[in-house]
Amino acid sequence: MSTTEQSTVLTAQQLHNDPRIAEARKLVLEALAEHTAKIDHVRPADPALTDSYEKMLAEYGQMRGGNLYFPYLGSGIGNGPYVELADGSVKLDFITGIGVHGFGHSDPRIVSAGFDAALNDTVMHGNLQQGTISVDFVKTMLDIANESGAGLDHCFLSTSGAMANENALKMAFQKHHPATRTISFERCFAGRTISLAQVTDKAKYREGLPKALDVDLIPFYDHNDPEGSTRRSVQALRHHANRFPGQHANIWMELVQGEGGYYPGSKEFFRAVIGEAKKHDMAIIADEVQSFSRTTRPFAFQHFELDDLVDMVTVGKITQVCCTFYRDSYKPRPGLISQTFTGSSWAILAGQTIVEGLVNGGHYGPDGRNVQLHNYFVAGLEKIGKKHPGSLHGPWGIGGMVGLTPFDGKFEQARDLVLKMYDAGLMSFMAGANPARVRFLMPLGCVQEFHIDNALEIIEQSVAELAASA
Repeated sequence: MSTTEQSTVLTAQQLHNDPRIAEARKLVLEALAEHTAKIDHVRPADPALTDSYEKMLAEYGQMRGGNLYFPYLGSGIGNGPYVELADGSVKLDFITGIGVHGFGHSDPRIVSAGFDAALNDTVMHGNLQQGTISVDFVKTMLDIANESGAGLDHCFLSTSGAMANENALKMAFQKHHPATRTISFERCFAGRTISLAQVTDKAKYREGLPKALDVDLIPFYDHNDPEGSTRRSVQALRHHANRFPGQHANIWMELVQGEGGYYPGSKEFFRAVIGEAKKHDMAIIADEVQSFSRTTRPFAFQHFELDDLVDMVTVGKITQVCCTFYRDSYKPRPGLISQTFTGSSWAILAGQTIVEGLVNGGHYGPDGRNVQLHNYFVAGLEKIGKKHPGSLHGPWGIGGMVGLTPFDGKFEQARDLVLKMYDAGLMSFMAGANPARVRFLMPLGCVQEFHIDNALEIIEQSVAELAASA
């Protein structure tokens, strides 16, 4: 073979194909399987570790300037939905970092992706230096986003959902300059940056912050009054647009409200609201940082059949590295969006693994795994509600986003149930207000029905104890 022919095989390829690498990967995954197999049920803390664990929690709380919401410090290993903490306890993780850990803990597919990432020459990819894995991931995401003809031409990577959302806002404002206002829905959550805190409908997230932009809120879809709520939302949007003609650059849309309580909209509702927004030349931004992968289609905008209407879409959490999709008409001028970090090697490779695993794993479609898991979980919650009247109420969310209202929907009741379940070994989180709700984000890539049965046992036990103490 000539020197020229030899040079066509990249050194990186030679490294990845080295039989020693294959053997090392095999040994790592064998060791992983041996040790994760020990973590197969919820268990309490080891008394011998309790004191040191409490000291570590207190020290960390002091260093970071505030205690953690849960007394949770992972040991670094788990098994699917189960995760071991540094006090020796094992929790059933049904909130997954608010939807981040889509394959649960210590999944061999993600560990294998991390093995490949460790062979990359750098940890982080960014504006000046990208790797071929970024090309592969972006192509995969664009292919999925456009499989129903959405016409989203571009995908920009970033390290967080907040940054993905900021990029979308900036492109919308640049395109629609000099418009300076945004429309968003009541109870929405967009993020905690200075600008996104204005879009988010939660006053305490803006406490002490300067005003960054003007936001006008309209009502969200009410499943109890579909036609009436649609009419009221369109009227409210029209009112704001007529009051400030030409000043709204965009409408910010969570298609399934996450922190707002796991309330989905409907195709008819969104098409009516978007139709009015387009009359006033507003960019249509769909925030899917939490909802991506959890409905009957990879994207919620596909689930609601809005492919022809969205101008920009943001995703994150379960994808590990976050994305801003946008039509060519919103392509920014040089300098508007540029980031030192667009994602780590492991985040990009793990994102590729997760997205492909969900697409190829039968999760989508009206009878896909997402719907099956949702229906199984909801059936169990309804049984608990009937056995303990007044304890649990729907609506139950959508697909891989499961929510419930405990008792009378008071904040204290939801908080007490979340903490009671945590102590018993099940991780959830709160959402919504008036009523306050409890939310679950199962690790869709690994959860099985018997895990849900385990969760339902803990939920019923916790509900019964709270009801007895009321």
